[in-house]
Amino acid sequence: MISRVADLRRKEVIDSVSGVRVGFIDDVEIDTLTASVRSVVIFGRPRLLGIFGKSEDVIIPWSDITLIGEDTVLVATNVRNKQKTIKQSKFFR
Repeated sequence: MISRVADLRRKEVIDSVSGVRVGFIDDVEIDTLTASVRSVVIFGRPRLLGIFGKSEDVIIPWSDITLIGEDTVLVATNVRNKQKTIKQSKFFR
């Protein structure tokens, strides 16, 4: 399947380990030296209308993507658990 970056931006990301909806792809990181895609980025969502900033961006390495379908992208990493451990460690510092 051939896909453009604009087509990827419309796809929803699902974590196949936990079954959680992660979000929609907002950006793609490309290595210009090797002309390959390194990762996809899901921007952090604003908290309380942006007054309290936004949550962390989710960066998913290309190697963690298991399947790209017509509407969804399945990833084989537990993205939400990684975010929770990062947030907890910042809280207790």
